[in-house]
Amino acid sequence: MRELLAATAERAICYLEGVKTRSVAPNADAVARLALLDMSLSDEPSNPELLLQQLDEIGSPATMAMAGPRFFGFVIGGSLPATVAAGWLASAWDQNSSLYNVTPATAAIEQIALRWVLDVLKLPSDCGGAFVTGATVANFTALAAARHAVLAKVGWNVEADGLFGAPPITVIVGEEVHPTVLKALGMLGLGRQRIVTLPVDMHGRLRSETLPPISGPTIVCVQAGNVNTGAFDPFRQICKHAHDGDAWVHVDGAFGLWAAAAPSRFSLIEGIGDADSWATDGHKWLNVPYDNGMAFVRDSHALRAAMAITAEYLPTVSEYRNPADYTPELSRRARGVEVWAALRSLGRLGLTDLIERTCAYARRFAEALSFAGYQVLNEVVLNQVLVSFGTPEVTKRVIDDIQADGTCWCGGTVWQGHTAMRISVVSWATTDADVEKSIEVILQIAARHRPHTSPS
Repeated sequence: MRELLAATAERAICYLEGVKTRSVAPNADAVARLALLDMSLSDEPSNPELLLQQLDEIGSPATMAMAGPRFFGFVIGGSLPATVAAGWLASAWDQNSSLYNVTPATAAIEQIALRWVLDVLKLPSDCGGAFVTGATVANFTALAAARHAVLAKVGWNVEADGLFGAPPITVIVGEEVHPTVLKALGMLGLGRQRIVTLPVDMHGRLRSETLPPISGPTIVCVQAGNVNTGAFDPFRQICKHAHDGDAWVHVDGAFGLWAAAAPSRFSLIEGIGDADSWATDGHKWLNVPYDNGMAFVRDSHALRAAMAITAEYLPTVSEYRNPADYTPELSRRARGVEVWAALRSLGRLGLTDLIERTCAYARRFAEALSFAGYQVLNEVVLNQVLVSFGTPEVTKRVIDDIQADGTCWCGGTVWQGHTAMRISVVSWATTDADVEKSIEVILQIAARHRPHTSPS
């Protein structure tokens, strides 16, 4: 065992060292070689060292370099070294982190990590919280608590009696609601289409003046960090209107919530603490390994009511927090250990620097591309940049060539009718040199697609 794990650690270290200089996207030959792993399952056991060698030599070159410094797609952060190491150790512990009495170490560490996150995100310190797989399940978890609370107010126990015959719940969203929220609503039986959709402004922010009168069980879903523009909804106005009608306000803040750690972004989060629940990711701006999400609910009782589990064989009675009382899963890994390691290694100043620095890199991209004559479509308020290189066809070709070049990787999107390249800067590993190198290549490729005018 020792030799196997030591050799594998060395392979992982070599991968992370090489990811800084390799092509961000895997080449076609590396992807084609994945077919070598598709073999009939053998009857006899295989040598672990040989299979790990094969997995590394075939699998590693075919990966996207998301852990590297020049991956600017999908708002994905590379994992901080301390979080990778903490994840290795937590995997070695192999704790099914559901009950304090069974796994006190990881249960205690997660409770500390939740307290720290609430602190840096400037959310109420007495919130109930849960570590889950990502923003999809974080939205699901928080909205399950919301469903419980708004129905309980009209005398309906949804966990006991289900939705058959229940009073209808009105769900209000903006027209640029993230699809993970819609997926969560579908899984909760609230429907992806039976929602009230309100218009957004030119930045993607929900127009609070279009909120309808509210009565009866109602949930309002808002955004902290539009996935295209980075824009924030006007929380204070929305929360006041919603709460005047006794509605629940949920914030989808997969990456935007972390703006609370950056003093220069405080204006964006004004009023966000007035909401009732929040969802965010650790594997985005906090730069912990996949998968890691967090749900927070002001009414801890509502979260427990929606999620708690009991059985005769489970030692659930404890004076301490049982993680399984707050999450959809009973069996689960200790995701909070990596969050603890991220915050412990960064400290407040390190986290602030990470957020501020990557926001500054986004502005640098926008300034360079705009100066070169390309259209930046959004107001760069956070870490997101949308750029058009001309027609939709030209923009798509530029994106394809940038991805094929391998120096950096940016994705495509369509936002308010405009085809654009989306640049998302969230990785701790990105440096000034990475940004300048990426800008140089982007401009070189874009220039090749510019129409040439004939001399008069």
